Amino acid sequence: MPDSDSLLDSLLVDTTEGVATVTLNRPDAYNAIDEDMLDRLPVILGELAADPAVRCVAITGTGDRAFCAGGDISSLGDAEVPDTDALIDRLESWAQASVLLHEMPKPTVAIVNGTAAGAGMSLALACDLRIASDTARFITAFVKLSMSGDFGGSYFLTQLVGASKARELYYLGRTVKSEEALALGLVNFVEPAAKLAGAAHAMTTQLAAIPRTTIRNMKKNLNAAENQSIAEVVRLEAESMIETAMSDETRAAAKAFFDKN
Repeated sequence: MPDSDSLLDSLLVDTTEGVATVTLNRPDAYNAIDEDMLDRLPVILGELAADPAVRCVAITGTGDRAFCAGGDISSLGDAEVPDTDALIDRLESWAQASVLLHEMPKPTVAIVNGTAAGAGMSLALACDLRIASDTARFITAFVKLSMSGDFGGSYFLTQLVGASKARELYYLGRTVKSEEALALGLVNFVEPAAKLAGAAHAMTTQLAAIPRTTIRNMKKNLNAAENQSIAEVVRLEAESMIETAMSDETRAAAKAFFDKN
């Protein structure tokens, strides 16, 4: 897996007890994602997805002001007209960070320590679970720049809150505070800012303890349920149950459970 010391300071990786935490580390820029981070983040996440020592992946930002303010667009107004096809390919490759968070066969958690805006909000929504500070704020933000949105945000937001609410949040670009985010289902848990780190550690440690085959198949089934028929999901569940039941780690966990009870 990647070594934190080999990364640029803007992206940090720490792995402890099977939990890999990726930290967006540009606090002076509200952890906005610059081009170097855009290139590196999918690579890092791909390596973590493939690393057998990593059993849960979390993503967060440095400080208490921002999880991620989105893409760094400070030079957007000065940019030359690009090669459109090449730029589409580049944007799609950058968005693989969101795809990996959604599809990797491991639980992923966004620890939302502050404002999550634009592509930063999309990254948070791509994770399996979101735990947020009571000071966190969510804003799609794209409309404020007359942009349409990227990083899978339109897909994930629609899945989480439904088509009508997703359109509202994209079209109007209003800020959603943590309490409303919890009520809408944008986040799973809200904690006081001072307790966020401890609560996130407890949750990611619990996720990392789930047998690998179990969590991989759970995630596969739940992802399939987003767009497949009930018949297809029932079949997939059956196949997954057999694979899960036959794995050594699951058998050991089941034996420990019954021995305790």
